[in-house]
Amino acid sequence: MKIIIIGGVAAGAKTAAKTRRSLPDSEIHIYTKDNFVSYSACGMPYYIAGDFQDWHKLLIRSVEEFEKSGIHIHTRHLVTKILPADKKIAVRDLDKDEWSLVEYDKLVIATGAEANLPDFAKCELKNVFTLRTLDDGIKIREAMSKADNITMVGGGYIAVELVEAFVKNNKKVTLIERSPYILSMFDEEMSVVAQNYVLENSNNLVKIINNDTVCELVGDNTVKDVITSQGYGIDTDMVIVSAGVKPVVDLAKDAGIQLGITGAIKVNSRMETNLQDVYACGDCAEKINMITNAPVWIPLGSTANKEGRVAAINVSGGVEDFEGVLGSAVLRYKDLNISRTGLTEKEAIKQGFDASSVVITKRDKAGYMPEEKDVTLKLVADRRSHKLLGAQAIGTGDADKRVNTVALGLIQGVTVEELMDVDLTYAPPFSTSIDILISAARILKGKLNG
Repeated sequence: MKIIIIGGVAAGAKTAAKTRRSLPDSEIHIYTKDNFVSYSACGMPYYIAGDFQDWHKLLIRSVEEFEKSGIHIHTRHLVTKILPADKKIAVRDLDKDEWSLVEYDKLVIATGAEANLPDFAKCELKNVFTLRTLDDGIKIREAMSKADNITMVGGGYIAVELVEAFVKNNKKVTLIERSPYILSMFDEEMSVVAQNYVLENSNNLVKIINNDTVCELVGDNTVKDVITSQGYGIDTDMVIVSAGVKPVVDLAKDAGIQLGITGAIKVNSRMETNLQDVYACGDCAEKINMITNAPVWIPLGSTANKEGRVAAINVSGGVEDFEGVLGSAVLRYKDLNISRTGLTEKEAIKQGFDASSVVITKRDKAGYMPEEKDVTLKLVADRRSHKLLGAQAIGTGDADKRVNTVALGLIQGVTVEELMDVDLTYAPPFSTSIDILISAARILKGKLNG
């Protein structure tokens, strides 16, 4: 059996590796327009920060290692067309400018996502970057070393991680965010805490401009100024555009592969598209929200790896289902940990739930322990059923482990009352005797009961 995989980062590389183990006699090829395969995109902000010096450490598996296992890697090869009736793909070798048609028995589309480029960023000026590929990360770190003033457009996960990287390198950063606060995928209570912490813990190197957008980049050859809709003129040496991403689906769409309501490729739980023997996984594929059972598009590396494994099993003749996502995520800014799972309160209301919530702040360990820190936790539940809908946590303490506990509960459909009875571990170095999760659940129960 000949298996072709388009895309070679998280989902594509995982599909190839798992398929090789499941079908040791199969012929497997990965085609990618990139220079690299199988690398940790999520680690790039930390490479840029200088947490480690060698970008090769981001490579999970080298081309040579893939080839040694019988997986053939074709970097710098752009797949331009899928011909499902003939079970072939059209491929362009970008270095030799040569074209070829390649047959397949099974095809896996793992084309990922690409940066949203607003009109202002579609220019020829140098030192304007997005961060999606390993090449991008290498170029940004090189440009950063020569810059004093950096402009960040957007205030999402990657933007905040990059701001931390730039501050660590003593660079002045102006962040422009169209929302009232950064990290708008959280509820406002959390976003406010995050934005205030960034401003107060950046050695006066960070300025945040909210409720504004960029309308123009100015320069002769290299960007020199950023002009905003509110009339700000910002001197800059480089610009990072982090205004969201979108799924790469044109190739699939042109082949007659159905897209979902989110704009990503529609797949079933076995990662199958509407075309026989054609699968899709990773950031290019639509997912199902496990709480609402509605289609969503949440591009995360952890999800891409899971979907790659499921695609491989089904490509290999097995049966495996991917049940969906909760949108669980975590990031940090210096000592501040920020995490979420499930629905925020604003998302829950938008989805038609009668949502109720509680926000509390409490120590993450016994108060007499020298390493104790504060955590602010928000729990969201449905007022009718009392089922948990989501959690957000932020603080210099162990925020993410509370959110991970809730994530497991969301899969099981637990109620606030059931969370109250969870037998969590306790010792002074790890938590208070009544953990913040239990305290929040008790307060939320009282609120739900009127």
